[in-house]
Amino acid sequence: MKYKNKKLTIEKINFQNLAIRFGTPAYCYSHSKLEENINNFKENFKSFSPLICFSVKSNTNLNIIREIKKFGLGADVVSKGELMMALKAGISPNKIVFSGVGKTNDEIKFAIEKKILLINAESKSEIQVINKIAKRKKKIVQIGIRLNPNTDAKTLKQISTGKSENKFGVNSKTFHELVNYCKNSKNIKLQCLSVHIGSQILDHKPYERMLKAISNIISKTKYKFEFVDLGGGMGISYSNKIKKLNYKKYNSAIKNFLKKHNTKIIFEPGRSIIGNTGTLLSKIIYIKDGGIKKFIILDAAMNDLMRPALYGAVHKILPINKSNIISRDIYEFVGPICESTDKFVTLKKFQKLKEKDFVAICDVGAYGTSLSSNYNLRPKPIELLIKGRKIKIIKNRQKHKDLI
Repeated sequence: MKYKNKKLTIEKINFQNLAIRFGTPAYCYSHSKLEENINNFKENFKSFSPLICFSVKSNTNLNIIREIKKFGLGADVVSKGELMMALKAGISPNKIVFSGVGKTNDEIKFAIEKKILLINAESKSEIQVINKIAKRKKKIVQIGIRLNPNTDAKTLKQISTGKSENKFGVNSKTFHELVNYCKNSKNIKLQCLSVHIGSQILDHKPYERMLKAISNIISKTKYKFEFVDLGGGMGISYSNKIKKLNYKKYNSAIKNFLKKHNTKIIFEPGRSIIGNTGTLLSKIIYIKDGGIKKFIILDAAMNDLMRPALYGAVHKILPINKSNIISRDIYEFVGPICESTDKFVTLKKFQKLKEKDFVAICDVGAYGTSLSSNYNLRPKPIELLIKGRKIKIIKNRQKHKDLI
C-alpha cells in the first residue's frame, strides 16, 4: 500500500474506488505482497531447503490457499475442516501436517485415510488412539510428538504456546517415554519432533533457546528423527515502532543445530506469509463527541476483526484520502457492536475526519477473516484479491437471508 496523489492504493487500485464499487467493510489482499513474503521466507532459509507448511488457521480463504499452493508450500492444519480445505486447494497430502491438542477419532481417521505426511501428537492418549485406528485399518501411520520446551517466546500471553503452563505438547520426561512407546508399536512410525512456542515473535533468542532444548532431548533419546518441525510464530511489524525478527540470526542458529543433528526442517508460518498482505476497508458511519474524545464509529466491528478485542492487538489505521489538516481531538476508532471491547485503537494527532470518509485498517491478513464471526447477526465482509489492476472476488459478502 502507498499513497499516490494523496490517495491510498493497493497495488494499482485506488481504495476509494474499491469502497464505492464493492461496499464496506471489505477485506483486500495484495498478491504481490504475498509473493514477496513467500520468496523472502524461502530466500532466508534456502541453505537447508525446509518444507514450508502454511498455517491454514491464520487465513482459511480457499482462493488464498490456492495461491499459496502455487509457490510450492504445504499446509499446517489443526482441524478436519482445515485439512479438507487444504486438500480442496490442491495441496499434496505429503506436504500436510496435522497439529493440535484435541483431535477427535473422526479427525484422526480422516487424516490416516488421506495419507498426510504427519500427525503431530500431543499426548499419550492421542498416540494410543492413532495406534488403535491404524491397527484396525492395517496401516502404518507417520507421526510426530510435540515437545513443550518450556521456552518463553516473550510475546502476548494469550498467544504463548511453549511454556510449561500452556496446554500444548509434553514435557521432556513424557517425551522420552512416548518415544519408547512408539518404538514398540507396529502401526506407528515416529518420524518427527515437533515444537511451536508462540506467535508474533520478534526476537530470535527464544528460538535459540528452543533449539537448545530440542538438541538436548534428541541427544538424550538417541532417536533419529526424519523431521524436526520448528512451528512458526515469526512476527511482523504492526507499527513503525516494532522491530522485525532477524531471520539471518535464526537461520544461523538452525544451521548450527543441523551440524549436530542430520534432519529435515519443517516450518509452519502463517502471519509472516499473509499478515501484511491484507487491509480491512471501512466507512465512518458517525462521529460522536464523547467529551474527552471523539468516537469514530466504523461499519467494521470486532466480529470482522477480533484481534484488538481478543487480546489488545493494535493495527495501524490510515485515511483513504490524505490531507494536511490534523485534528486536535483524540480519536477512538470503534465498531457498532454492543460491547465495550468493540474498539480498534485510540489515536492523537490524526488527520481530521468526517462522516462517510473511508479508512484502512492495516495488516489484517492473518487472523482477520479466520477469527471473524456473525456476532450480532452481522454478515461477514466481502474479500478481494488485488493483482496489479485486476480485482478478483475471492469470497462474496454474506447476506442476512443466508444467516436467518
